[in-house]
Amino acid sequence: MARTRVRTARLASLVALSAVLPLLAGCGEDEPAAGTDRNGAVGKPVVVVTTTWEGAFAKAAGAEDITVIVPQSVHHAPDYDPKPSDLAAVAKADFVLYAPFEPYAAKIKEAAGSKAKLVEVNLDNDPVEAGAEVERLGGLFGTKDSASRWKAGLVSEVAKLNGELKAAWPGGKSPAVVSQVFTTWAAGLAGATPVGTYGPEPVTPAQLASLSAKKPAFVLDNAHMSTGTVLPDSGAKQVTVVNYPGEDLDLLAVYRNAAAELKAAMSGS
Repeated sequence: MARTRVRTARLASLVALSAVLPLLAGCGEDEPAAGTDRNGAVGKPVVVVTTTWEGAFAKAAGAEDITVIVPQSVHHAPDYDPKPSDLAAVAKADFVLYAPFEPYAAKIKEAAGSKAKLVEVNLDNDPVEAGAEVERLGGLFGTKDSASRWKAGLVSEVAKLNGELKAAWPGGKSPAVVSQVFTTWAAGLAGATPVGTYGPEPVTPAQLASLSAKKPAFVLDNAHMSTGTVLPDSGAKQVTVVNYPGEDLDLLAVYRNAAAELKAAMSGS
């Protein structure tokens, strides 16, 4: 279990303590105002997240006190078995963030007897979806200003990366790509032409024939759900896309890293 505290002057200046918002009307007396801890003290919310992916969304939304339960070394997060220390962390949280495909998140809360608010996060790195989700979380945390500022930075970064990738198109034309269902956002980042998707199950012989017939230049594979070479003998270059941020919980780095991999593939390096 990793503990991440984000203490930067930029973030601190964006969120004044006097601007703390109520969490949500009708949540009941057991739910504190966003930015108020369980003892009623005003401050940043204590956030526990299942993985670095949720953690990056929380950080982008303005959270500063973030605890990540599943170690980054765990290849398939839903298979993680929560430890007693994980449950202890949840018990002290204001918010617990999880994804729908992580069924153990609700069990964590129940086992710990926590009053933390469970928040289901839409883990989608599509820039539009990610920006909207970060703003939603900012509303829950009482950190809307930080979330809005981050979203503006995302829009700027994506526009920059998109321009760089379009300049690297082979022959100056948008390349045809096949994407794993959770890497389609990377195809959009590159301005590529989608011709098919696969997964999360392994590609069947029928899919292999169908996707290969579309003659994609690239296959965008999911690093955390890879089944090896997707379209062997098709001539398509396989590019590995990583959805999960590192321990620094920098979501923008996910876009930069994907762009670097795509640019290298398109330039033939």
